[in-house]
Amino acid sequence: MTLHSPQVHGFFSVPVDHLHALRELAEHFRGYDLSNTTVVSPDLGNAKEAAAFARLLGVQVAAGAKQRFADDRVSISSVIGDVAGRDVIVLDDEIAKGSTVLELLDRLRELGARSIRVACTHGLFTAGALKRLSDQPDVLEIVCTNTVPIATEDRTDKLTVLSIAPALAEAIRRIHNGESVSALFDAH
Repeated sequence: MTLHSPQVHGFFSVPVDHLHALRELAEHFRGYDLSNTTVVSPDLGNAKEAAAFARLLGVQVAAGAKQRFADDRVSISSVIGDVAGRDVIVLDDEIAKGSTVLELLDRLRELGARSIRVACTHGLFTAGALKRLSDQPDVLEIVCTNTVPIATEDRTDKLTVLSIAPALAEAIRRIHNGESVSALFDAH
C-alpha cells in the first residue's frame, strides 16, 4: 500500500499490484466544503500523488520546494501554487517524525492559508510527531489510514484513522477472479 519508492517493485519475483489509499482519503474529505481548497504536497517528489488526489476532489494543487539536510532536518523555501486564504489539505505518503509537515506549516502560515488539515497513508508518528502536529492550533484534523497501528494512548482528538480493509478486500477479490486491479484506481 503506497510504496515509498516505485523501485521496490524490482525486489519482487512475482507480479505486484501497487495499491494506494487516495480513494479512501478522498471519500473522507468529500464530506467537507471543498470550494476553496488546495491540496499541498510537502515536496515535489509527492506532487504527482497530490495532483491525482486533487483531481479526485476537483480542487487545486500546490507543492513545497523541499531540501533535506539530515534525516530529521528539512527546509521548505517556498510553496509553488496558490494557498493564500485557502483551506489546505497537506498530503504526504507517510509521516514519521513530522519535521517536513511542521516546516510546511510554517510556510503555509506565512502565506496566509485559511485552514489546515493533514493527511497521509502511513501514520508512523514516531518521536511524538502526532502530539506535535496535534498541538498546532491551526491544524484542524490529522487523517491517516490503519496501515500502521497507532496506540490508543498516543491518539488525539484531532486524529481520524480510516480503514483500508475494503480496498484490500476488493483487490484480493479482483485477483482471485482474474480481474484488473489497476482498474480500481482508474475511474473515480
